[in-house]
Amino acid sequence: MAPAQSKMTLAPYEKSSFSACGFTHDVYRRGQGPAVVIVHEIPGLHPLVIRFADRVAAAGMTVYLPSLFGEPERPVSSGYVMKSLLQTICMRRTFSVWSTNRSSPVVDWLRALAKKAHAECGGPGVGALGMCLTGGFALAMMTEPCVIAPVLSQPSLPFAVNAKRRRAIDASAEEISCARERFKTEGLSMIGLRFKGDPHVGDARFARYRREFGEAFEAIEIDDMATNPEATTFPHSVLTVHLNDADPEGPTRQAEARVIAFFKERLQAA
Repeated sequence: MAPAQSKMTLAPYEKSSFSACGFTHDVYRRGQGPAVVIVHEIPGLHPLVIRFADRVAAAGMTVYLPSLFGEPERPVSSGYVMKSLLQTICMRRTFSVWSTNRSSPVVDWLRALAKKAHAECGGPGVGALGMCLTGGFALAMMTEPCVIAPVLSQPSLPFAVNAKRRRAIDASAEEISCARERFKTEGLSMIGLRFKGDPHVGDARFARYRREFGEAFEAIEIDDMATNPEATTFPHSVLTVHLNDADPEGPTRQAEARVIAFFKERLQAA
């Protein structure tokens, strides 16, 4: 299902446990400089998420990797994806996978983590990136004032099971209004990434982001043919499974470079 994943491990990361807002999760930290919170996708904190985090840390930032579900470092496989998906659907206290116009309860914990990371690392603020199930979380996190560089990679909630949910986003009206006001008054912006043919993140959802946020929403939409040829599933995970690492000049590596540059610019990383 995914390319070779044996070289990416959490060994260089410092592990701790963080409790807030009724949740407790392990967090892995690496690097120096301003903080970036990277929230993993289904099935968990797998090696290709770690690869992306390693590259952010190498660019002069401190990476915070929370582990919300799954088994850290376990490689991606079809069976593992299905097991993790069922697990998260059942975690209703943590994730709102079907609801429209609201964020998941765990976002409160992520805001608290971002605030802690900012206190520890300093700088003008914190970057935040979610993927897939967590893809929209960075937008909702903007009610925490320290979050100034949100990135939404293949934001897949709510699950696109009908027309209403295909055009919905997992943020409340208050969270959307807060982000819109901060984009305007603080000169901030947001990046969204997807493959054009991804059934989980269709045209309607990105059209909604454009309608809500206008020029503050920078859309990076990649042709399906640019996917990693070693991956056996339809193009979805822009920065991990379906990133074509063998083509440094290709669209997926360019997308990765743009995200890292965005963090460096907003956070004023050395």
